Amino acid sequence: MGPESALPCSPEFESSEQYVDSLLDFIGSNELLHTLCGGVHVLDFFTRKPDLYTLVIAPEWRSFFRAHDIMDILDLLMREDLQIFDQRPESWREGPVPPETLLQYIKQIRKLSLRREHTPINRKDEKGSNGPKTTHTLARQVAVGMNVKKIHEVDNFCRYLDKLTTEIAELADQEITHLVDFGAGQNYLGRALASEPYNKHIIALESKQHNIEGARNWDVLAKLAPKQQIMRNKKEWRTQRDAMAEQGISEKEFSKLDLKGERGFHAEEPTREEEPTQQATLKISNEGVGSIQYVEHYIKDGDLSRVVPQIVDQSVVREKVISDLTSSTSAQPCSKQIPDNFVEGNLSLNSDIRALDPKLLVISLHSCGNLVHHGIRSLLLNPSVSAVALVGCCYNLITERLGPATYKLPSLRSNHPRLDSTSSSHDPHGFPMSSRLCNAQTATGKGLRLNITARMMAVQAPQNWGKKDSESFFKRHFYRALLQKMFMDKGVVQQPQVEDVQGNNGSPLGWSAGGGTAPIILGSLRKSCYTSFLTYVRGALEKLLLDPIRGPDFAAKMSDISDEEISRYEQEFKERGKELSVMWSLMAFSAGVIEAAVVVDRWLWLKEQEEVKEAWVEAVFEFKHSPRNLVVVGVKK
Repeated sequence: MGPESALPCSPEFESSEQYVDSLLDFIGSNELLHTLCGGVHVLDFFTRKPDLYTLVIAPEWRSFFRAHDIMDILDLLMREDLQIFDQRPESWREGPVPPETLLQYIKQIRKLSLRREHTPINRKDEKGSNGPKTTHTLARQVAVGMNVKKIHEVDNFCRYLDKLTTEIAELADQEITHLVDFGAGQNYLGRALASEPYNKHIIALESKQHNIEGARNWDVLAKLAPKQQIMRNKKEWRTQRDAMAEQGISEKEFSKLDLKGERGFHAEEPTREEEPTQQATLKISNEGVGSIQYVEHYIKDGDLSRVVPQIVDQSVVREKVISDLTSSTSAQPCSKQIPDNFVEGNLSLNSDIRALDPKLLVISLHSCGNLVHHGIRSLLLNPSVSAVALVGCCYNLITERLGPATYKLPSLRSNHPRLDSTSSSHDPHGFPMSSRLCNAQTATGKGLRLNITARMMAVQAPQNWGKKDSESFFKRHFYRALLQKMFMDKGVVQQPQVEDVQGNNGSPLGWSAGGGTAPIILGSLRKSCYTSFLTYVRGALEKLLLDPIRGPDFAAKMSDISDEEISRYEQEFKERGKELSVMWSLMAFSAGVIEAAVVVDRWLWLKEQEEVKEAWVEAVFEFKHSPRNLVVVGVKK
């Protein structure tokens, strides 16, 4: 069961354990990696003295980068066959060859980054295992609402999970009865798994009621569930509508209130305050052999003790439907009287319909932050969970176990009660999970720590950068960094202090360095603002001046800046825009090993548990379509 190698690492390593040793040694000791992934931020590219580029990048590297186009540099980092340099050529792409130290760094990053190649799985009703690649096989109505990326993810993950459940049943002698989707959202994955040809029984866990209602609306659009029929007293409804119209409420707004059951024209559902705190919302859907059960549940630690008792046996539910039809008609029900599509409603959770001994596979598709950690821990916290298969994303939302939390925007701490109360806490649910990483010896002490900047870099996908989109976001980074320089010169933010730059056990810019100018929350701007640096500055100031708190300070210090002064800034720093692009490329490329550390930590935790029989990691999507394409799998003994 599972791939030949438990981790998709380079074939240069004899075993997964040898790879982990090498990965932790490099991350724990390489100062340049610490600097590029966690020690610097492009926001302060023009505000530090000495400047970041000169401080971080070696002189021979800078000379090489100066002589080559940025797209050639990206090719060198990620695509060029480095063996050509073994022949010691005199030039490369009409310029100097890379310095040996740069080549060694590139080789090490490539070697330690996890392999991301994906081998498609043929669906069980397709012939052969080595046939030609096919387009997605989701039925058109099942794929409703999905974009191309989501279709690729759902289609491939459905095939993978179907294969996995079959292997667990055959090789581990555990028949999976239900798949529990952590954070189901709009339930695209569950809807596909419950439909032909997979026909799985899905428990869709979602903490937000509006997401559950949205998912059920997609069920209707996909023609997998009937549209809700609302019975009204039309005369009373018109009277209420006219009364609302006199109060200025339009018919459209009134209809929304009516659909929520707030006007008494149909059976009302209890409000959230009236619902028992220990009872999650249950909604049953059934189509053919597969089924979907929606459960409103807030996932905070992987404990499903409130959810498991609510799981129903769909065969019993169907028998109940037949029985109800039989008792409500004088004639024996024919097959046409039994619904061919979903059976909806809030069923009484008694022992007659509960699943007696469910065997669960916990799944997730791009669960953010700690949600993957909760899913992995559910394997131990719940006797009924037999296996997990989880694809994570958004590493920047992971909390930190070994130290106080770091945030993308530290200035929010004083304005947000939750962040303020947890700013000095160590989260037991955060990174790292495994004892191996908690006890790893690094240059900064015991335990591997990744700050918010390092984790944010880990979600980059530089292998997918093309010329056009690269130029676009390189320009955006340049504009934002230069605007920060203007803020500093105008006194909006203070220049970083010398002691901010130094520190972290002697490292000039290490992992725990906190130096830098204060963050200015700008957010997105109109597309037209990126036409030039002048339009960018004007668009940013227009937005910032409207801020009720910071607006007066910006008005006092920035409102008199002229177009000529803005243009002078752009001309003065224009040549350094390429340096920023090189730095950002190195940061994103290097962060491949940071993502590897996060994924390996989850695998190591599973390996450390006595109850776990097998654990592995493999790619389940094409990287070009979905860069967060690694699934972490664990199967219980």
